[in-house]
This record gives sequence, C-alpha cells and structure tokens, in this order.
Amino acid sequence: MYTILLSAGWPIWPLLIISIIGLAIILERAWYLRQIHIFPKGSLESLFGLANAISEQKKVSESEITAVSQLSPVGSLFACVLREKVNASSSDSALEELQALAQNTWLKLDRYLGALATIATVAPLLGLFGTVVGMIEIFGSQGAVQGVAGSPQQLAHGISVALYNTAFGLLIAIPALAAWRGLRAMANQRQQECEEFTRQIFKKLYPNSSQGAGSQ
Repeated sequence: MYTILLSAGWPIWPLLIISIIGLAIILERAWYLRQIHIFPKGSLESLFGLANAISEQKKVSESEITAVSQLSPVGSLFACVLREKVNASSSDSALEELQALAQNTWLKLDRYLGALATIATVAPLLGLFGTVVGMIEIFGSQGAVQGVAGSPQQLAHGISVALYNTAFGLLIAIPALAAWRGLRAMANQRQQECEEFTRQIFKKLYPNSSQGAGSQ
C-alpha cells in the first residue's frame, strides 16, 4: 500500500484524507441511525404509558417527562408533546412548539450527510486533478521540453500518477455515493417513524384536535 502511495505522487494525499473522513462519517452515521439507538428498548412503552396516564388525568411529574427526553436522541420531541399537555396548552400551541422542535430533531438525523455527499462529488475531481498532474509530469519533463525523448522512468512515473489517482478517486466516490444513499434512506425512515409515533401521541392527548403532527 505504501508503494502505491509513493507511485501515485503527492496528489493522492488529499484523496487519502477525504477517504478517512468519509469512512468516519459512514461508521458514525450507521451507528447513530440504528433503530435501537433512536428507539431504545422500552422507550416507546414508557412514552405511551405516560401518555395514557396524562390522558386519564393522572399526575405526571416533570422528572418523568425529562426522563423521556433523555431516553433517545429524539426523546425531546416526544417529551415536548407530553409537557405541552401537562401545562394545559392548546392543540395549536402544542403543534407549533412541536414543529419548531422537529426541525432541530431532523437536523440531528441528517448531520454529516451533506459532507458525505460532497466527498462523493469531490473525489472524482481530485482524481482527475491527479491525472492532469501525471500528464504534466510526462509532457513537461526536461526531455520533452528539449524535444528529446524522456527517460522511461519519468514516463512510467507520470503514467502511474495519472492512473493511480483516477482509480483512487473512483474507489472513494463510488462507495461514498452508495453509503450516502443508504444512510439518507435510513435517516428518512427514522424520521417517518418519529412522525408516526408523535402523531399517535398527539392524537391520544388531543383527541378533539382537527390537526395532526405528521406534517412536521
């Protein structure tokens, strides 16, 4: 591997850096967007248990609602509905607060995905840049400038720089693009699940409301 990096020349280093960044993003997002992480075991049972207690006009403490918000990365969204009902807020006011908080929640799910998409776009361009550098080394060598054939070593080095960078750029871009699409689908799925659970809680706590919480 080290020999390949030497043969590819200095343009390979920016590609190597963004490949490490891309891999870190993929691993972090794949772990973060797991269903068991967004909806830990027992969290939904606790949530609906509190919602039932509130709808039956039983006393629910602030500490219990705070515990719900700390159960998962999207817990604050569910806690918001419970807290608004406990504070006797109207359905319109509760929905307004919920929609404002939902925007921040969706940003948590989408975090770093834009950077991964950028890596998938930039990697082939950096590979192309390496290709151009390799061609410059071939045609701009001392022998080529003087009209004399350059050394085979110089020619081989220029070709290796061009081909290695092109290949490495594609090797980064293709998996990054595939991972971005997969993680994007996971984020959308988690968002839809959050919206559905929130809609169910909202409907339970505000049964007479003509509005739903699914349009966040």
